[in-house]
Amino acid sequence: MFGYRVPAPDEAMLISGGRNRGADTPFRVVTGHGTFVMPVFRKVRFLTLAMCEAEVQEACVTRQAIALNVKAVIAFKVGNDYESIVNAGRRFLSDQGQMSMLVGQIFAGHLRSIVGSMTVEEIVTERQKLATEVLDGSKEEMAKIGLTIDSLQIQSIDDKGLGYIEAMAAPHNATIRQRAQIAQAASAQASAEAEQESQRKQAEFSRQTQVVQAQYKAEVDSAQAKAAQAGPLAQAQAQREVIDMQTELAQRGAALRQQQLVAEVVRPAEAEAERVRILALADAEKMRIQAEAAASHNRVALDR
Repeated sequence: MFGYRVPAPDEAMLISGGRNRGADTPFRVVTGHGTFVMPVFRKVRFLTLAMCEAEVQEACVTRQAIALNVKAVIAFKVGNDYESIVNAGRRFLSDQGQMSMLVGQIFAGHLRSIVGSMTVEEIVTERQKLATEVLDGSKEEMAKIGLTIDSLQIQSIDDKGLGYIEAMAAPHNATIRQRAQIAQAASAQASAEAEQESQRKQAEFSRQTQVVQAQYKAEVDSAQAKAAQAGPLAQAQAQREVIDMQTELAQRGAALRQQQLVAEVVRPAEAEAERVRILALADAEKMRIQAEAAASHNRVALDR
């Protein structure tokens, strides 16, 4: 629709001209929705509400008069409330890129002031304390220009090659190196022990494997020997059974032959001998009878 304007989600729409919210407020602020703007009579400009970033790299002097280079990064944005948007619009609407430069200058001043009240040891070991104090010191000034700070990160602290920070870290580094050497020695010992244990287990496994292989080979050799002997043993058994059968057949043949000999020789011989005996007995009986008859005849003759 002609004349209807809508700001982006991270923008504030500032409408100038005509009657506004406050007597001393040059803008009408619109965020989160659109509105109709009368052409020609009203002028519309947009102020970013997105997150911005400023870097500070400042040479500072500590309470001990030691020069340090401190580098920090500030994340900031225009506040979401009406007053902050108006304050930021009055200062930066025509050149919003100046916000980062001005924020960097503000924080550089507060950083020098806070570092000057601290020792190197405090700055190095308590960076969060340094960041918090810088934030607290700059809040009021940032609020006046409509900006809020989301975070301040101290990225690096350098003593310009004087070696003070390095000297501070020397005892700690020595302790760390000593602990590292001890840990390395313990690790090497543990590694050696693990290697020895691994070798022992490998040797034990190899021994067990060889024993199992030997047992398996013995069983295989025994099975192969039995298999090799099975043929000759079966053949010998068969031959023995054949011999036993032949022996039995021979014995049966001999018995049969004996029976045949008894039937063919012994029995006839016995029968002949019996016949001869009977004939001899008959001849003897005949001669006895004849002798008795002769004797009786002789007696009769003598009696006459």
